[in-house]
Formats: sequence, structure tokens, C-alpha cells
Amino acid sequence: MTKWNFRPSTQEELENRDKMVAELGYNPIVGFLLVERGVISAEEAKKYFKPSLSNLHDPFLMPDMDKAVKRLNKALGNKEKILIYGDYDVDGITAVALVYKYLRPYSSTLDYYIPDRYDEGSGVSDKGIRYAEANGVKLIIVLDCGIKAIDKIAYAKQKGIDFIVCDHHMPDEELPEAIAVLDAKRLDSKYPYEHLSGCGVGFKFMQAFAQSNGFPFAEMEKLLDLAAVSIASDIVPITDENRILAYYGLKQLNSNPSLGLKGIIDVCGLSGKEITINDIVFKIGPRINASGRMMNGNGKEAVDLLLAKDSESAREKSENINQYNDERRELDKKITDEANAIIDRFTNIEDRKAIVVYDPGWERGVIGIVASRLTEKYYRPAIVLTQSSEFITGSARSVQGFNIYKAVESCRDLLENFGGHDYAVGLSLKEENLEAFTERFLNLAAEEIDTEQMTPQLDVDMILELKDITPKLANEIKKMNPFGPNNPKPIFCSMNVKDYGTSKLVGKDNEHIRLELIDESTQTPVHAIAFGMHQYSEHVKSMKSFNICYTLEENTYNGNTSLQLLIKDIKPDGI
Repeated sequence: MTKWNFRPSTQEELENRDKMVAELGYNPIVGFLLVERGVISAEEAKKYFKPSLSNLHDPFLMPDMDKAVKRLNKALGNKEKILIYGDYDVDGITAVALVYKYLRPYSSTLDYYIPDRYDEGSGVSDKGIRYAEANGVKLIIVLDCGIKAIDKIAYAKQKGIDFIVCDHHMPDEELPEAIAVLDAKRLDSKYPYEHLSGCGVGFKFMQAFAQSNGFPFAEMEKLLDLAAVSIASDIVPITDENRILAYYGLKQLNSNPSLGLKGIIDVCGLSGKEITINDIVFKIGPRINASGRMMNGNGKEAVDLLLAKDSESAREKSENINQYNDERRELDKKITDEANAIIDRFTNIEDRKAIVVYDPGWERGVIGIVASRLTEKYYRPAIVLTQSSEFITGSARSVQGFNIYKAVESCRDLLENFGGHDYAVGLSLKEENLEAFTERFLNLAAEEIDTEQMTPQLDVDMILELKDITPKLANEIKKMNPFGPNNPKPIFCSMNVKDYGTSKLVGKDNEHIRLELIDESTQTPVHAIAFGMHQYSEHVKSMKSFNICYTLEENTYNGNTSLQLLIKDIKPDGI
């Protein structure tokens, strides 16, 4: 059963809300939502609702930025061959496309490289360095990886190849011997914002390069659709700089996307619709990812698409990538079913506070997705492992409050490699260490995770009466976009609502409930939809009261748009 979390307001928060409401004339509900998100003054509220590119931080505040720009300017001046290198996920692919597109007018000797997931694995590879050497490359700009590639970058240095690292993953104490290491998470970093995506770090590098040469910022703005796709897909906080970049990137995506992204928008069925962060996460991002996940594809194909210069080429490449995505979905379902079958054989799943599953035959390209699905289903940290060449490779996903990066890091003596974030990690290890790693990780989870963390939870922003729900309120909340981590779409709760008498089961298998609801505050029915909640239908139709959690959504049908509640959970009264 899902737990609903209600956070009481402090007196200071209420005072800040009232002050903003008085100064700016906001709806008190919106005022409260802003304060809850750390927006506590009228000035901050204006910046929140109208992000400005002028509020981006000075890129030269990032450690080594001056060194990076100096080396890039030298390479361009000397007409050196430059290789733009990035990882094979959405963040790496968009980062490579962004940096390549921006530098393309200034160099005729640019090339780009995406490692093959199956042949090379993630990050900087020996094969990639050998490719650079064979093609006379003198400078590699590596994006969304490289922060831990100490040996690989030392190997490249012996071959006369310089590196500029643009990464956003957690670094170790020792940094690679690159010309410059751009990462706001560096221990010595004074950069004001540490949650940039890998593509975001690439953007800051190009911003600094443009500033150093007096180039207009307008050319940078054209690349913000790529930045928005990376921010949404990599699930980084949509605050501070990320909010600004995502805000303008969505504008670009909706008004004038690049030909490559337009091709993906078309095959997604998003043409003519307002594209949101959710559309990127669930439709655009997975298609960009798909080419790097499938054995018959390569992430370089997605870069080729994002760099397409004509509509016909973009259309053709988009259709190919869409096919990869269809294949990825089938494979993802197959492996998820097999992983669930393994878990079903566990004798003590209720007592386990984490899940580790392994099958040497699973395709490594989708194990991250499978780990996410297991975490969602069992609400426990999950590690999914498969065989990859001489090592076992895995992806880990976590639940709220459990830092899986630190948990995996505590097992580093058993690992060959690892990297990632608080809630998502990639790792590799020798087969002889698998049993010891599994035991240590499960013991650590058992010690650190409490029962509440294994319970699905909804953080409720406010309790509303149904009379409070108006198109005007929905429109004001819509202006709080873009929503995402650290700026979530508001979740409301209404108590003791009842069926107006017209609610009914809908869907192919009658698995959803379409509702019309009233409460003591209004007899005008409010429309709602509860996906996959058919089990509550009998209670709803009994005319007994119940409580709901929901978000406010626009429902467009036959060209008409209306307000609708998207039900997140239902609790019959008294439970």
C-alpha cells in the first residue's frame, strides 16, 4: 500500500507565501508551492517563472575551463584533428552532437566517436584511442565520461594525444592527467551548480569558447534543444542552470527543433503537440538510446541523425532508430520476465532489502532498464548483472534515501570498474568475486534500508477541496514547467470525495476508471481518470466516500481541451 507523506508547513514558509501572494498577486496555492520548492521571495519567483539565459553562470568559474579553452583554441588555430568522444547513452550522444555542431563551422578536421556497448563498454576505450591515433587525432574532447579513465588517458598521452574531459559523474580523489578536467563535482570546484548533465558540461565548455573568441551567444541558443533532451533523459535536477537550459531547450524543441530531433518527434507521434519533459523521458530519449542498446545498432547512428542536414536523411534515420526501439522493447520485456521468474524462486523476498539477479545470457544493452523495472515493482534497490567478455557487467538502480553509488563504492575492492550517481550506477567485476559482492551488497542494504524505504510513497504538496480546482489554477501551475527532479509536478490530495453517479470502467480490459467526482465543497463534477485501478470500482460505485491523490492535467479529445485529474492513488475512507 502506498504511503502518503504530508509535510507540515513552518511558520516561516507561511509568512513567505503570504508575502509573495501580497506582492505578486499569486493564487495562495501557487504561492505555497513556490515556497515549498525553495522560492521564497518575489525576486526569486520572477526568475523562476521567467528563466533568463543572462542568469547562466560564468563558465570560467569551473576548474580548468581556462586551460580547456586555451587548448581548443590552439588546436583550431593549428588545424589539428579533433575527436569528439562520448558515451552511448542519450546524455553522451546529445553532448557529442552539441559540441560537434557548434565547432563544425570552425574546423574541417573534426570527427566524432561513440564506443560500441558490446565491443568496448562504456567510457574511454583502448579501441577509441587506437582509432584516434590511426587518424592522426591530436586532441580528444570526451563527454559524459572520462573522469575515472586514468589509465586510458595516460595511455593516450604516451601516443601524443591530449584529452579534455567534460564529465558530471562523481570523481575519485585522483583525477586523470588530462589537459583539463571539467566536472563541477570535483572536490576543488567552486562552480555554483554541480548538477549539470554531461551535455550541460559540454554546453558550458562551448559557452566559454564562444566568450573567449567574442562569438555571439545566439548560435549557442540553437543547440538548447539537445541540452533539454539530455537534462530530461539523464534525470538530473531541473533547478538553477538546468531549469534555464531546459526551459529554453523546450521552447526550441517546440518551435524550431533540429532536423534530427524533428525526425524523432515525427516517428514518436508528437508532431503538433506541446512537447514536455515527460515526452522526452518516455518517447524521445528511449529512441535516441535504442541504437546504442541493440547489438545490431551503434550509438554513432543516433549522432548521425542528430547532425542530419536534410529532412529526407533525418526521416530515414529516425525510422531506423524507431525500429531499434521496437526491438529494444521486446527484449526489455523478455529479460524483465526472466528476472521476475528468478525473483519468484527466492524463498525470502519479503525479508530481502535489495535484489541482485544474474544471467550470463542477458543482453547488456537493456539491463539498466530491467533494473529500473525491478526497482519500481519491488520498491527495493536492484542490480541486474550479465556476462560481458571476461567480466560480469551490471546496472544498479535505487529507491529514495538509499545512495547506491556509495553502497557500490564500499565494494570497490571486489570491482573492476564502477561509476554513476546516487540512484544509478554501472559496474563490472570478475566472476570469482560475484558471490562475495552479492553477499556484501545485500548485507549493506539490510543494515541501511528501513521498512519505510521499501514502501511506495507519494509526497503530497497540498490538500485541496474540489472547488479549488479551476482552469485558472491549472494554467498557473502549468507555468511552473519544466517539471522534473527537485521541481516535481505538484501532487494534491482531496478527502472524502464521492462518485457523481457516472463513473465507469474503461479500457480494452476495463482496467481503468473514468470518474466524475464531487465533495462537500461543490456539486459540480470534476473529471478524473484512474489508470489501472479497476479494483476500486466497486467502492467508487457504492457512492461511499474515498480519498484521492492526483495531478492536474489537460485532456485533449477531438480538438477540445479540458481539465482532468490524473489519479495517482485511491484510499477508501478509513484506510
